[in-house]
Amino acid sequence: MDLLSANDRAGEYPASYYAATASPMEPFPATTGAIDCDVCVVGGGYSGLSAALHLRQAGYDVVLLDAQRVGFGASGRNGGQVGTGQRIGQDTLEGIVGHDQAHSLWDLSLESVALVRDLIAKNRIDCGWHDGIIEAEHRAKTVVEAHEYADKLQSEYDYDLIRSVNKDEMRSLVGTRAYYGGTLDMGGGHLHPLRYALGLARACHDAGVQIFEQSKVTKVTNDAKVTTQDADISAKYVILGCNGYLGALNDHVAKRVMPINNFIAATEPLDDPRSLIRDNHAVADSKFVINYFRLSDDNRMLFGGGESYGYTFPRDVAATVRKPMLEIFPQLKDARIDYAWGGTLGITMNRMPHFARMSDQVLSISGYSGHGVAMATLAGKLAADAVAGQAEKFDIFNSVSIHRFPGGPRLRTPLLILAMLWYSMRDRF
Repeated sequence: MDLLSANDRAGEYPASYYAATASPMEPFPATTGAIDCDVCVVGGGYSGLSAALHLRQAGYDVVLLDAQRVGFGASGRNGGQVGTGQRIGQDTLEGIVGHDQAHSLWDLSLESVALVRDLIAKNRIDCGWHDGIIEAEHRAKTVVEAHEYADKLQSEYDYDLIRSVNKDEMRSLVGTRAYYGGTLDMGGGHLHPLRYALGLARACHDAGVQIFEQSKVTKVTNDAKVTTQDADISAKYVILGCNGYLGALNDHVAKRVMPINNFIAATEPLDDPRSLIRDNHAVADSKFVINYFRLSDDNRMLFGGGESYGYTFPRDVAATVRKPMLEIFPQLKDARIDYAWGGTLGITMNRMPHFARMSDQVLSISGYSGHGVAMATLAGKLAADAVAGQAEKFDIFNSVSIHRFPGGPRLRTPLLILAMLWYSMRDRF
């Protein structure tokens, strides 16, 4: 299934709250003919835009290709949460890669958030940054573990921006009885994801990156030759930043990065939004089928959640999201939903991002597993650094083993359904 067209119209941003409150650039042309460049970047999301911008600033002649519009995919549709750490906790990560490399990966996560802040400031991107992410525990029995983890980050990682939150404070911070405590991380934050992506695209354009839209790549060779429907691009290097929309473009990556869908709804503007999230932090809970939510700058609840089996979006996305939203906030039962949309992201088996060298001339960065706003931005910079011969940080990620998903393309959908059913049942107990 071609996820570039399965749920969306060609050349159009989805009818999301983000698209309704952003200012898209005029469409860029599609590729035609023969094109030569130093680096061809495939994918116009955070990964590709960051890579293209950093390469151009380093003096490279850069072509960026997107099959739809820049910021069209997960980069323009996500929950807008900009978190520290990796998608998995440091305890788990230490068990996978060892203590020293886990510390390096933690430091890189802090670098990723700092990079987002820096790019917003330097390029004057109006994307509504707000500090703070609450991790909310939906089971009383896991609160102690969450508090111990905050203590670990403070004592072993010298990270003093996170603290424990008990049940009473959690219910003061978040207007629901669904949570029993958790943590508050003031090192992270939240933003308008499409505005951020478009701000990066404008910075790329202003720096001299050649951007082409509606230019679906059909083939990439290991010697950096790229083919679209109407063009042939000859480059010295290629960076693949396709994430959940890779399709069959590269078999090695496709076996390790699985596309899944997620959904968000935006309510009408609310009269008393701070009764829901007192201090305007973003919130993500401890469920495997995660609920994540925040307030918009015009006082809407932006709620992400819901289960979907298969790769096509449900017919009624609003109803899909309303169910978990009302489980957390029953007081929103009469709130109108003005926007509801879906998007496709890429996950890996161990939820760590997938950095890989396809050849000496082709790099791939993807698989951010729902933790991609900051990490994808950093991935693009690290890929650009690797092209420039500074690959130390790229190789820290590249050395993390990412196993294949079992079953291959034919069994992937039924296995995904079984896994989602299992974890959704586990979340209820």
